[in-house]
This record gives sequence, structure tokens and C-alpha cells, in this order.
Amino acid sequence: MLKERVVVKLKTGLHARPAARFVQTASDFRCKITIEKGNNIVNAKSIMGIMALGVDQGEEIVIRTDGEDEKAALDTLLEILGSVD
Repeated sequence: MLKERVVVKLKTGLHARPAARFVQTASDFRCKITIEKGNNIVNAKSIMGIMALGVDQGEEIVIRTDGEDEKAALDTLLEILGSVD
């Protein structure tokens, strides 16, 4: 299991199109992926879960990946959030 804290740098946060892109990308991986904001943990492959978190620009979230392609999944999702140069 891998875990990374990240500050969301997307101007619109994880709403609408960025959320859809995030979920679509997460769904390409076999590993289990969750996002935690505060005390709420959701499946990163669920658009409803992501939207319910209401993640805005500048907020910190935790991404957890667990499974055979966990490293690739984490790296790819961090890029989407703008945390990787």
C-alpha cells in the first residue's frame, strides 16, 4: 500500500471535468484507490464519491493505492492533480 498527501493545485479543484478525468484515469488501474479528505474516505473510481468530497484548489487530500499497479497509479494521479513538475 502506498500513501501520499497532496495539495490539489488544479484551479477548479476536483469538480466536474477534472473529477471525471481523475476517475477515468483511476479506473484504468487494477489496484484499489481511495481519496481521503478530513474524515471522509471515498473510492477514487467513483465520480459520485469524488464529487461528494468537494475538493477545492489548495486543499490537502490523501491518496492511497493498494495492489499490483499501485506505484504507476499513484504517480499518474499525482500528475493529474498538478503535484508533480
